Amino acid sequence: MAPLKAGDKFPEGVKFDWAPITDEDASACGLIQEYDANKEWKGKKVVLVSVPGAFTPGCQAHHLPPYIEKFDELKKKGVDIVAVIASNDAWVMCAWGKVNKIHGDGILLMSDTKTFFSKEHAWQAGMGDRNGRWAMVIEKDGTVSYAENEKDPRGVTVSGADAVLSKL
Repeated sequence: MAPLKAGDKFPEGVKFDWAPITDEDASACGLIQEYDANKEWKGKKVVLVSVPGAFTPGCQAHHLPPYIEKFDELKKKGVDIVAVIASNDAWVMCAWGKVNKIHGDGILLMSDTKTFFSKEHAWQAGMGDRNGRWAMVIEKDGTVSYAENEKDPRGVTVSGADAVLSKL
C-alpha cells in the first residue's frame, strides 16, 4: 500500500499497543492496552511521528526532545496530541517516556506492532521491521494535511518538530 499523503483520509482500524505512563519508575511499566487511534483521535488534531527505535541515538538525541520542548508551541497551533510510534514493544516505549519525563501532557509513546501502521500506510526504515523516520499531521476531520518521510533515516529534518510547526 502507498504511504498516505496530504489530502488523504486517515484509515479506519488503526490500533497501537500502549502502556500508559503512571509513575516515574522506568524499571516498572503497567499493563499493555490496545489504543484505538480512530476512536481516541476523533475530533482532535494529531501529530503522528514515527521513529526507527526508542533509545536509539538519533531518536533520543534529536527527534523526541524537540517535540517535548515545543509541545506548548504545538498546542498553541491547535495540536491536541503528539503520538510517537516505533516498532519497539509498548513497555520499551513506556520506559522511554519515563526516561524523557513525559507524564500525561499530550505526548503518547506507542508501539506500532498492532496494525503495523508504518508498513501499511506510511514508510519503513528499510532496516528489517523498523519504522521509518517520518511525521504526519491529522486534522480534526481525519484528513492528513502533512506527511513527510526522511530521505536519510539518520537525519531529522522534515519529520522534526520545527518542520511540523512550520506547516501548522
